[in-house]
Amino acid sequence: MKKIALTLIVVLFATLSYGQIFDEVKKNAKHGYGKAQFNLGVMYYTSESTITNNKQAFYWFKKSAEQGVAEAQFNLGNMYYTGEGTLTDKKQAFYWYQKSAEQGVAKAQFNLAGMYYSGEGTMTNNKQAFYWYQKSAEQGHAPAQFNLAGMYYNGEGTLIDKKQAFYWYQKGAEQAHAKAQFNLGNMYYNGEGTLTDKKTAASWIKLSYENGFEKAKETWDDLELWKY
Repeated sequence: MKKIALTLIVVLFATLSYGQIFDEVKKNAKHGYGKAQFNLGVMYYTSESTITNNKQAFYWFKKSAEQGVAEAQFNLGNMYYTGEGTLTDKKQAFYWYQKSAEQGVAKAQFNLAGMYYSGEGTMTNNKQAFYWYQKSAEQGHAPAQFNLAGMYYNGEGTLIDKKQAFYWYQKGAEQAHAKAQFNLGNMYYNGEGTLTDKKTAASWIKLSYENGFEKAKETWDDLELWKY
């Protein structure tokens, strides 16, 4: 689960030097402005205008998260999950991902689904995993689209539905998700959730290999897909 730090420095600061921006953000953060606290956390985490300091990043993300800033809640969840700037605490990671997910942050929804699926910080719950993967997938998050397709394909947290599996693999594949491209190719090859189309299968499996998924090359060779 990778951390992202979303820079939300307002346009007002565009004419200031980096040092002045940092001082202004810090002043506003200390005055209790949630977005400023988030921005200050970003600056400490990314060493933008200051020295990297994960403990300070954690401190300010927490301050911002407690005020309901969704992006801060997501980053705080990441820091608890990875143990950056604080001790690893999967229950707290789960808590803050959930807060962020409920506000519509797609990557938080994806991470929350993963924790439900694996039973990290909470009890394993495939129905909840399915629910949050779907929420994230509907926002265009390719890894969630891939995982949602897998749940439809295997009947985890939902009924088996090969047409829906095909649909979501295709969505992920169109965003260059290599494993989704591979699975989509296999569904075309085997006629699962769609009509058999070996030429299209070959095209997707080739793209998967070109995007770095080594298993796709093995399948390309084993099935002699160059013939199509």
